[in-house]
This record gives sequence, structure tokens and C-alpha cells, in this order.
Amino acid sequence: MTPRPSEPIYSTAIAAGRVLFGFWGLKRTVTGAEHVPAKGGAVLAMTHFGYLEFALVEWATWLSNRRRIRFMAKQGVFDKPVVGWLLRGMRHIAVDMKAGAAAYSNAVEALKRGELLGVFPEAGVSSSFTVRELKTGAARLAAEAGVPIIPVAVWGGQRLLTKRHRIGFFERFGVPVSFAFGPPITVGADEDPHAVTERLRSTLQALVDRLQAGYPVDGAGQWWQPRHLGGTAPTPEEAAEADAARDRDRDRDRSE
Repeated sequence: MTPRPSEPIYSTAIAAGRVLFGFWGLKRTVTGAEHVPAKGGAVLAMTHFGYLEFALVEWATWLSNRRRIRFMAKQGVFDKPVVGWLLRGMRHIAVDMKAGAAAYSNAVEALKRGELLGVFPEAGVSSSFTVRELKTGAARLAAEAGVPIIPVAVWGGQRLLTKRHRIGFFERFGVPVSFAFGPPITVGADEDPHAVTERLRSTLQALVDRLQAGYPVDGAGQWWQPRHLGGTAPTPEEAAEADAARDRDRDRDRSE
């Protein structure tokens, strides 16, 4: 295998993440990592139940095959002095909502160069801890670049950091985090992106169902467990209404 170029900033970030996850004593379980190609481009389409999935999936991927993932992040994050410098140093891709075509083009070029591209097709954290309706971006990127989609489900990561829940310092120690990488989804150049996206959503939910069934901690009555499995997380309908109310509040604040 051809040695990959050295990336000191990315290597340092990975090392820092490993130290943090080791400090917390996270209990990692990974299945299907062999589906991530050893070389060549692929879109890693991930579930989004918490704010640390990007680091967790990179952690699991790096330990499996030493590949780096390029993530797409909002331009506002890149504009922050220190964080932006780190993101640029790790060759992540900025998404300017006013000029999305440039980010899309950069992502396609990265895939064609043989990069792994990490995306969250739910376009936001799902506080119901079920897979929401997906955007079609992952399917479109894969079709244009001629690469597969690798579905990736993460369960347990929401117990480390997520929205609308304050997590105590000691609650993060010893948390089991389960990963499931699904078989590649190939996307034809002329295939309907909506049909591909629905197939991806079904696959992600099936992977999540499997991880939940095998999770070593009983989630009954727990805030991080979906309502349909006996937890106290909001239902998908309640979560959608809370998101809509938040968006209305933001729009009102901007107009004042």
C-alpha cells in the first residue's frame, strides 16, 4: 500500500481524540468496518444523534484502516479563529449556505481524488434518536463522483454530548459506543436520488435497530432511549415540533 502523506494537524487531532475517549473509558464495539474501502473515494453517510459522531466515526475508522475522513461543516465554524484554522488544516470542506454550489463542487472533487467524505444526511441532530427524513445530498455526491455510499450508524454517542440535554461530567465515563458500517450502496449516474436516499434511510434505521437490540445497557426509562423502546426521548413528532419552534424563534430574533 502506498504510504499516505503526513498530515500533522489531523494526526494531532486524532491523538487528542483518542486521549479523550481513553480518559472517558469508552467501550467501543465495531462491526462492518471492512466495508470502508482501503483506498478510493466513498461517502460515509452517518446517523446524527449527538455532536461527537464525527470524531467517534473518525476514531473507529482510523483504528480500523488508518484512513482520514473529510467532513463538511458550516462556513460559520470555519470563520472562528482557532477552530477554523484546525478545520482547514485537516482539509475539511466549508459549506457556505449562500454559495452551496462551491462546497458541492469541492466535495465531488475530493471524492474523485480518492478521499472519504463524511456527511450527516439528516442535516441536524435527531433528538428523538430515530433516523429522520434524509436530504438527497449523499446520493447526488456519490452518483456524480462515481463512488459508493457507506452507511454508518452510531449508538451511545448521544450519551456524551447532544442537544437539549445537560450531561454530567461523570456520566460520560465508561459509556458503551457501538458502530455499524453497512455494505456499500452503489449509485448509478442516472439513478433517482430520492429512491437511493430512501434506501439509505431504511438501511441506517435497520443498523440502528440492530445496535439498540445489542446494546449492553438497559435503556428503559432513560432520556437517551427512543420512546418506542421504553425511553423518555421525545417522539419524532415532538422533536420535529421543537425544532420548528426553535427555527421560528431564530427567525423572529433575526428580524428584530
